[in-house]
Amino acid sequence: MIPTGSDLAMITPPGAAASAGKSGFVPGNQVTLLQNGDAFFPAVELAFDRARYEIYLATYIYADDATGRQIAVALKRAVLRGVRVYVVIDGYGSSDLPGHMRDQMRKDGIELRVFRPGISPWTLRRKRLRRMHRKIIVVDREIAFVGGINIVDDRASASDIAPRHDYAVAVEGPLVDAIRNSAVQSWSVVAGKALRSRADRNAELPVSTFPGGPMNAAFLLRDNFRHRRDIESAYLRAINLAQTEIILAQAYFFPGFRFRHGLINAARRGVKVVLLLQGKVENSLEHYARRAIYSNLLDAGIEIHEYHKSYLHAKVAVIDGHWATVGSSNIDPFSLLLAYEANLVVDDKGFGAALTQSLKMSVVSDSQQILAANWKQQPMIVRFVSWLCYGLMRLMTEISGYDLENGRDNDLADVKDP
Repeated sequence: MIPTGSDLAMITPPGAAASAGKSGFVPGNQVTLLQNGDAFFPAVELAFDRARYEIYLATYIYADDATGRQIAVALKRAVLRGVRVYVVIDGYGSSDLPGHMRDQMRKDGIELRVFRPGISPWTLRRKRLRRMHRKIIVVDREIAFVGGINIVDDRASASDIAPRHDYAVAVEGPLVDAIRNSAVQSWSVVAGKALRSRADRNAELPVSTFPGGPMNAAFLLRDNFRHRRDIESAYLRAINLAQTEIILAQAYFFPGFRFRHGLINAARRGVKVVLLLQGKVENSLEHYARRAIYSNLLDAGIEIHEYHKSYLHAKVAVIDGHWATVGSSNIDPFSLLLAYEANLVVDDKGFGAALTQSLKMSVVSDSQQILAANWKQQPMIVRFVSWLCYGLMRLMTEISGYDLENGRDNDLADVKDP
């Protein structure tokens, strides 16, 4: 079994409850799994309508569609009740959000800020890759949402028969304060405002009325200063300690040497390793570059399933049935060592079982397994394209300062938060 002690190497983020101890896990929480927008957005709206003091929302994509407008209306309702609303969107991910909608949100009393606006996607400046990829919502000190779901319609187009496959969690309990402190910090930095102490921030709101829950959970960040490797380290520790099963679902999967060989070594010592990956082509370069490493993984006995029912947007894992993570971080250089990410880790058999069941249903019903024998019979042109894309991905990541094979950042000068 994976221990829950200090050898998990989880870093307790600023503001976590003192009871977290050395493990990084905070006890006494209730974490609810939310699958897809059908579960996520109604839960978020309900929380907004119950808000009494403040709402913080940070998202990579905020779209001008039915979902984006519905959330904006819910935020406006909260403002009209006297609730303070703070929203941070990413300048690149939300570049399509029109000015008139931003202006209307601000007119409605929503404090809207944009993280790094106006950086050209064609520039070679490293900072353009430092995107705010987190998806975090915090309401009062009562409830927080963490996951991979943006503020955007669940279907990529009107013709889609199924929504994007994605997850988030609702968190109630003492860990909410840690998530809130992160959200406050992000908004304050982007807004250019002085950051008050954690004690002052927490003292201004009443303590949560939530009676407590049975789950141990940890909130992990990836930034460019104090938490550069927290999410990747948590993954690697759990993978290296796995004994029975690893199930990992990723929209973008382009791991470095250490992560890839962590999975291979786990499979070779008898752990069942199942990867649920994107089947539809959403990013051609990443899609074919990822397929270049399939042979290496299949030869080790790792199961690879490509999801085809809709677009896979999940960034989740379950290990040994009780260690589970849901968040915004993909397993690729962009997420693991460039973007600002947030994941929640839960150590709980009930939560692990729920996520495992959902993932296995997707594997059985909505995916196609890649078989080693068939994979090796691919036409030479297909293999050439995959390795060409792999080489281009390697080149791009190395230009950005990321050492793919060793999984480290070669540019240590840019270590400050935005």
